Amino acid sequence: MSEYITTRTHTSVWGVVYLLIGVIVAASHGYFGAVSSVSTLLNLLLAVLLWPLLLFGVSFNLGLGF
Repeated sequence: MSEYITTRTHTSVWGVVYLLIGVIVAASHGYFGAVSSVSTLLNLLLAVLLWPLLLFGVSFNLGLGF
């Protein structure tokens, strides 16, 4: 049972670290500037979750027209 708890804790810690890095990378690429619509909010969420793509030059720009 304790092995399960330890594994789950390590997974949670790595998940938090991944999201923190995503926030830092997204902020450095200007995604936190002006979140004023659903499109910009989705762009921000994609940038945080898929931050490794930002490092390769991918730019998220969902033009949903909201």
